[in-house]
Amino acid sequence: MLREGRPLTLIEISERLGKKPKTVFRSLRKLFEEGKIDSDPRTRTYRLAEDGE
Repeated sequence: MLREGRPLTLIEISERLGKKPKTVFRSLRKLFEEGKIDSDPRTRTYRLAEDGE
């Protein structure tokens, strides 16, 4: 879903996946640590990292 191009919030991702935000956040944190996604602390959104495609 992050390949769609538009950055998404934790809540948007959670709703689309039908999972609790806490569960999704753990997965997002791992992807962030691996450099696969980027996050914007100002807007609290996540997007696919430039070289994470």
